[in-house]
Amino acid sequence: MTISKPVFDRLGFILWVGAFLVVLVLVLVAPDSRTVMLAYRYGSEEFLAGRPLYNIRSEMGYLYAPAFAALYVPLVKLGPYLGGLVWHLLGFGVLTYAAMRQVRKLGGGELTWLLSFGLFLALPMALGAIRNGQSTVLLTGACWLLTLSALEGRRAETFFWASLAIIAKPTAIIMLLLAGALRPRLIPVLVLSVLFVLALPYAFAPAGYLNDQYRDFAHMLTSMAVDNSSHFVPTDFTAPFTRLGLPIPEFNATIVRVVMALFTLTAVIWFDRRLEFGTAGLAIFLTATFYMCVFNPRVEPNTYAMIAVPAGVAVALLWREERGGLLASVLATTLFLTGLTGVEAHIHEFFYPWFRPVAVTFIAGSLIWWFWVGAGEKVANAGPVANG
Repeated sequence: MTISKPVFDRLGFILWVGAFLVVLVLVLVAPDSRTVMLAYRYGSEEFLAGRPLYNIRSEMGYLYAPAFAALYVPLVKLGPYLGGLVWHLLGFGVLTYAAMRQVRKLGGGELTWLLSFGLFLALPMALGAIRNGQSTVLLTGACWLLTLSALEGRRAETFFWASLAIIAKPTAIIMLLLAGALRPRLIPVLVLSVLFVLALPYAFAPAGYLNDQYRDFAHMLTSMAVDNSSHFVPTDFTAPFTRLGLPIPEFNATIVRVVMALFTLTAVIWFDRRLEFGTAGLAIFLTATFYMCVFNPRVEPNTYAMIAVPAGVAVALLWREERGGLLASVLATTLFLTGLTGVEAHIHEFFYPWFRPVAVTFIAGSLIWWFWVGAGEKVANAGPVANG
């Protein structure tokens, strides 16, 4: 099956950039419509005024670290229009750069097609988070670049991307733990990045005020992990069972998360030791984002934007290596159509919140299986590859 069709050498990338330009226009026309940036602005304004950042009696509102509020202040000063443009450009730029860097690491032929096709498949699932200006976009790019930098042993880059990822969202700690397990010699750098992010706000606000905010922040995170009441509807692996009227008790769900965490750790270590560097980086990050999406108790539909681009690139790689085939075709179609389930109200109502965890489990599980069995056999036949 021929896959190097000239029309796709550029089409996917053009659509990716074109859709983002449309988003920028929408930001200029209505900066406060369909956006979570109001919460970011609220956090920075409260930080500047020395008022409490968190409402510990609610799981909604400002849910980010104090460092995020401090570093978002310049964007607040720029105003909703220019500040919105800069924020969207930052997240989109980091994510696109991460995808381009990953594709270059994969090597082989048809790299332009690989990137273009991967972005095309990822666009429907990623576009909602990009439109809303969610920090998930920045988190994804930073965690991806952290993965590649850590595997290469680049200390300064690892520190920078780890710090940026933690600032974007606290869930980045999962990626830091995996990076530390894969490269133990980088553990001091990763710890330093966490300490840096924790200490950074103290340069801009009184210590007593920040101590109170960190105490509330920790209380909010721990309470949200066990309290699924009120407005928030989780879209993790428990959602399909809840939709069927068979809710999973929190204790049992925690056991599943722990078991899958051990599987994730085992898989990324295996990929690191058995696969070529470029392929290993993609397989490791895909596995990590699968865990961070499907087994995160605070996941929502747009959180799945985190796995969209790595899954798209992985499907494109599968298509290139296998010269198409049934599995690649089914995964490509499923990934693309999954992102379209929210475009119409009735369709969204039918598929929410159970469908995305099911579809992503099928897509990511198939790709992880392919990396583990198919690609693993090819590398094993040629002899182990040392990545660390």
